[in-house]
Amino acid sequence: QVQLEESGGGLVQQGGSLRLSCVVSGTTFLNDPINWYRDTPRVRRDWVAQITNRGATTYASSVRGRFTVSRDFTEKTVYLWMNNLQPDDTGVYHCNTGEAWGPGTQVTVSS
Repeated sequence: QVQLEESGGGLVQQGGSLRLSCVVSGTTFLNDPINWYRDTPRVRRDWVAQITNRGATTYASSVRGRFTVSRDFTEKTVYLWMNNLQPDDTGVYHCNTGEAWGPGTQVTVSS
């Protein structure tokens, strides 16, 4: 059974940076894409980024150029590096693979 757990959220000022982590347990880590989503005050399950098992990455237009997703196979962890954060980035960030979702980590960006 796949389990996901996010960490690294917090309160940051506009223009600041955070790194989110998603630890994956279960054998799917090596085969399936990992996605980041966020729940914001306006949009539920807003897709943010994806990384495949081959390391290919795609991003939502709203975060492209500011966010970077990477994965560490040894640590079974996926990271979301977030730079130049804006108030609209505020939300609960979840990682996802297949039907599995993590509980999320809160990111709050103050103006």
